[in-house]
Formats: sequence, structure tokens, C-alpha cells
Amino acid sequence: MGSKCPDSDNDPRYASVTDERKRKRMISNRESARRSRMRKQKQLGDLINEVTVLKNDNAKITEQVDAATRRYVEMESKNDVLRAQEVELKERLRSLNSVLEMVEEISGQALDIPEIQNPWQIPCPIMQTNHGFC
Repeated sequence: MGSKCPDSDNDPRYASVTDERKRKRMISNRESARRSRMRKQKQLGDLINEVTVLKNDNAKITEQVDAATRRYVEMESKNDVLRAQEVELKERLRSLNSVLEMVEEISGQALDIPEIQNPWQIPCPIMQTNHGFC
């Protein structure tokens, strides 16, 4: 087959050399296959470990997102209450200002009736502290 001499396969002088080469090649192939299987097994183990780490990271991030979502919903609810209170207080202030205007007309005295301001333009007393938040 790949021999220089066509009779070398049948020649007993070359048979032992050929058998030895085949045996060494077979041993080498088996060892190479064993190393390849070990490499693949290690790669699989590494990937399984990576999946575990990523799943744990994903679970932590999911918990953080859920907590942030809960805080957001809570703040939205509080903001809704504050907006409703703002509307109610503005209406009460308008009503009181209307009463003051009637008293002013009836009594003939000038009264200091404050205008209704945008609540975001009113200075916040807390802003004057070190916190800086209103």
C-alpha cells in the first residue's frame, strides 16, 4: 500500500517492523483519543460551572430588579396620594380666597390675598438644611 516494495507486506523480514509501526500508531491514537476525551470532559465541566455562576448572577439581578420595581410602585402610589392632596389643597385655597374676596367686597377693606403658587416654586424649608432634599 504505501510501501516502496510491493512484496514488503508479505516479506517476513518487514512484517515485524510493520506490525511494530501499526502497534505504536494504534497506541498513539488511543492516547490522543483519551486526551481529547479528557479535554472535552474538562470543557464540559467548565461550561457547567459557568452556567451555575450565571444562573446565580441572574437570580441576584432578578431579585434586585424585583426590589427596585416594588420600590417604584410604592413611590408611584405615594406620589399619587400627594398629587390628590395637592389638588384638594388647591381647591380649598381657591375656596378660601373666594371667601376672602367676598369679605373684602363687603367690608370695603383691602385684604392681602395670596395667589396660588406652583408648589415646585415655593421654597422648601428642608432645602435650607444640609440634606438638600425636599
